[in-house]
Amino acid sequence: MVLKGRVWKFGDNISTDHIIPGRFYHLRSNLDALKEHVFEDIAPGFCKKVRRGDIIVGGRNFGLGSSREHAPLIIKMVGIEAIIARSFARIFYRNAINVGLAAIICDIEGIEEGNIIEVRLDEGILIDITTGVEKKFSPLPAIMREILRHKGLDPYIRARAHGGFKI
Repeated sequence: MVLKGRVWKFGDNISTDHIIPGRFYHLRSNLDALKEHVFEDIAPGFCKKVRRGDIIVGGRNFGLGSSREHAPLIIKMVGIEAIIARSFARIFYRNAINVGLAAIICDIEGIEEGNIIEVRLDEGILIDITTGVEKKFSPLPAIMREILRHKGLDPYIRARAHGGFKI
């Protein structure tokens, strides 16, 4: 599984309130309206600038705060394919995988906003195509890669229930 996209860079301690400002929580049952406000306070206009396939690069403790499962879902809905960070808040990390959004722990030193990167999930390799720098990361466990291949936990479970594949 290979992902390739343009980088959006965020720093350390990006919380679920940074991702979805709390004042928009009332929109949680209207995901199309809610996604219009993703990162609104720290990256105004993000949802209008992002393109399908783009990748977020973050620092330490990405996704801290409340366990809003809408946070990674909204990020995925605007077109982001993966988040690569030095570390993740545990619940955010698991929620991301469950909604089919790749969450990769990797050294992000030198990767800049606007760069084009390629992420080889099965091999544990990140290549900054813009600079030519290659980085290694621990590949996700096979079960997580299967969940991502199915675009989330629900489709993965449905496929297994219908005998659609074996691990």
